[in-house]
Amino acid sequence: MERFGVKSAPSRNRSKTALYVTPQDRVTEFGSELHEDGGKLFCTSCNVVLNHVRKSAINDHLKSKTHTKRKAEFEEQNVRKKQRTLTASLQCNSTAQTEKSSVIQDFVKMCLEANIPLEKADHPSVRAFLSRYVKNGSSIPKSEQLRKAYLPDGHDNENQLINTEDR
Repeated sequence: MERFGVKSAPSRNRSKTALYVTPQDRVTEFGSELHEDGGKLFCTSCNVVLNHVRKSAINDHLKSKTHTKRKAEFEEQNVRKKQRTLTASLQCNSTAQTEKSSVIQDFVKMCLEANIPLEKADHPSVRAFLSRYVKNGSSIPKSEQLRKAYLPDGHDNENQLINTEDR
């Protein structure tokens, strides 16, 4: 038809999806029922991902029997847990992770300064003491991993200490 200069009538079957609606827009529209994380829209009480483009899908979910049941259970619980995306969870660098590495480095440094072989850390009584009395002490790895991953760092610090003492 285009060859003869006749244009077809505009299509009346356009999709009714909202093209420029973000998950954050839906959160402001529906309130505390929903939350957004990592570009995805979650139902707060059900912890399921919802399609943020179609408002009817959100309305259908909020009217469903499973949602009302889970919402009642969710409101009974005092703990409010919000589901997060995996990428957001992995980007979070918790204080426990930083404390863990500092405890391990301090442990290796202590062993070097006191001339304690790292194999002593593998003894069951040392393991029991560390896990019972030292915060994050159970996270100290076995001597083989201490040597491979943490000894060069501690060894460099020890060499610096020796060099400063000689002067």
